[in-house]
Amino acid sequence: MRPDGKPEGLRQSMSWLHTWCGLLLGWLLYAVFFTGTLSFFVDEITDWMRPELHRSVPGPQTAELAVAAMQKIAPDAATWTINLPGERQTAVEASWRAPGAAAGRAGTQRVQLDAGTGEVLTPRETRGGNFLYRFHFELYAMPRIWGRWIVGIATMFMFVAIISGVITHKKIFAEFFTFRPRKGQRSWLDAHNATAVLALPFHIVITFSGLLLLMSMLMPWGIDAVYNGDAQKYFAESRGRAAGGGGEREARGGRPQAAEPAPLTAIAPLMQAAQARWPERGVGSIVVQRPGTPGSTIELREQGAHSVARGAGEKLLFDGATGAPRTPPEARAPSAAQMVSGTVMGIHLGRFADPAVRWLLFLSGVVGTVMAGSGLVLWVVKRLPERRKLGRTPRGHRSVEVLNIGAISGLSIATATYFFANRLLPVAIAQRADLEIRCFFVAWGLCLLHALLRPHRRAWLEQLWLAALAFAALPLLNAATGGTPLPAAMLHGQWSVAGFDLVALAFAALHGFAAWKLGKSAALAATRPAASGAGLRVPRPVAQSAEKQA
Repeated sequence: MRPDGKPEGLRQSMSWLHTWCGLLLGWLLYAVFFTGTLSFFVDEITDWMRPELHRSVPGPQTAELAVAAMQKIAPDAATWTINLPGERQTAVEASWRAPGAAAGRAGTQRVQLDAGTGEVLTPRETRGGNFLYRFHFELYAMPRIWGRWIVGIATMFMFVAIISGVITHKKIFAEFFTFRPRKGQRSWLDAHNATAVLALPFHIVITFSGLLLLMSMLMPWGIDAVYNGDAQKYFAESRGRAAGGGGEREARGGRPQAAEPAPLTAIAPLMQAAQARWPERGVGSIVVQRPGTPGSTIELREQGAHSVARGAGEKLLFDGATGAPRTPPEARAPSAAQMVSGTVMGIHLGRFADPAVRWLLFLSGVVGTVMAGSGLVLWVVKRLPERRKLGRTPRGHRSVEVLNIGAISGLSIATATYFFANRLLPVAIAQRADLEIRCFFVAWGLCLLHALLRPHRRAWLEQLWLAALAFAALPLLNAATGGTPLPAAMLHGQWSVAGFDLVALAFAALHGFAAWKLGKSAALAATRPAASGAGLRVPRPVAQSAEKQA
C-alpha cells in the first residue's frame, strides 16, 4: 500500500521490500560478506600472519622428521595428529592428547614444526584469519549467542532481499548483459544487477546454507520436541556419533597403563604406499594412536576430499609396530538427513574445495560483496533528484552516505590495519592478539569519523586511495618484517604466502581503480556544475528515466 492509500502491484511491493531489507542491515551484510569471503582463505591468512613459519620448506623427509619430533615431544601421548604442509600451510601442525586429557580442544596440545628440519617453531601470538572467520558469524566484543542472533537476522534480511530483487527486476537476466557506463544512476543499477545475476546461485546457496547452519539456534523447536531439549544428543547424532560419547574416537582413545614399549615402525614405507594409492593428492595428515605400544596404529589420511558432504578423503590404516596393513573399522553410513546437512555445511565452508574451486568460491564472494556495496551506493544515488529539488541534503541521506563510506572503504582500511598491526606490534608484547584486533576497530572507527567530518566525495576519494596504498604496501611489509618475499615464496611453492601477497596487490588495484574512476568523475562534474547535485554526476534525463524503471 502506497502512502497515499492506493494499492501497489507485486513488483512495486517487492521493490519496496528489496530496498529496505537491503538498506537496514546492508552495512552489516557487507561486513559479513567481506569477512566471509576472506574466510575461504582463513588458513592462508593465518600462515601469512605468522612469518616465523615462512622459513619452513617441506622436503621428501618431512613426514619422518615430524614423527621423530613427536617421539621426543610427546612420547607418552595417547594420540598424535600431524597435519603435513600443503598449498594452504607452510609448516607442520602437530597436536597430541595426553592419557586422561579433558575432552575437546581443552585437552589438546599443539606445536608447529619446521617441515625441513623438524625443529619446533614459535610463531607470534595472533588470531590470524580466525578473527575474520569468527567475525562473519559471531561479530566481536559481545556474547557469541548475541552475535549469532544478529547475523542470523541479517541473513534472513539478505535472503528476502535476494528473492524480492529477482521478482522486482522482470528483465534482470536480459539486463545482465547490459552495462551503460557514465550514466549515473543507470550505471549503478546495471552494476548492481550484473553482480547480482553473475553469482546468483552462489548468493542463494551461501545465504540459505548460512541460515541452515544457524538453524538450531533460530528454530530450536524441532530439536526440543524430538530430543526433549537435549541439544547435545542432537549434535552427537548429526555428526554420526552415538549420543553421550565420542563413538569411534573414544573407543580407540586411551593408552594402556602397563603396555610394553614397542618402537614405532618406519613411516617412510607407509608414506610410499599411500603415495602410490593417491598419486595426485598425497597424504594430508598422519594420526597415530597409542604411539610406542604394541597396540599402536598409524592412520594416513588423503589430502583433500572426495565428498562434499563428508569433507574427507580416503584413509589407510597400518599396525604401528609392524607396519602391516589393517582393515579400518567400517564407518557408519550417514543417514539422508546427515548427508543433506553435511552437503550444506560443506558448500558453505568450502572445506571440500581444491585450490581451483576455492578460488571460484572466493571470486563469487567478491562479486557478492560488490553487489552489497553497489546496492548501498545506489540508494544514495537514486535520491539525488530529491535532494536537488530540496536544495539540501536531509539528515537521513547524509547518515546513509557516512555509513556507506565507513562500512565499505572503512572496512578495507581496517582490514589492512589489522595486517599492519600484526607485523608492527612488538612480538613479545602482552595480549598481542587482542591488540591486533583493537587496531582493527580503532581504524574502522576513525574511518567512520573521517567520513562524518569530510565532504562526501572527498571522503570516498581519500579512503579509497588510502586503502589502495595500504594493500599495495603489504607485500613490502611482509618482506621487511621477516616474511618470505613474494618472488621467493613463488619460487619455493609457498602459495599460502604468495597468494596472500598477490591478493593484496589485486585489492590495491581494485581500490585504486575505484578511486581513479571517482576522481575522474569529479573532474567531469566540476566542468558541469549544473548537473552536479551533491557531488555525484547524474545526467538529469537519464536519472529520471532510470528511476521510473526501478
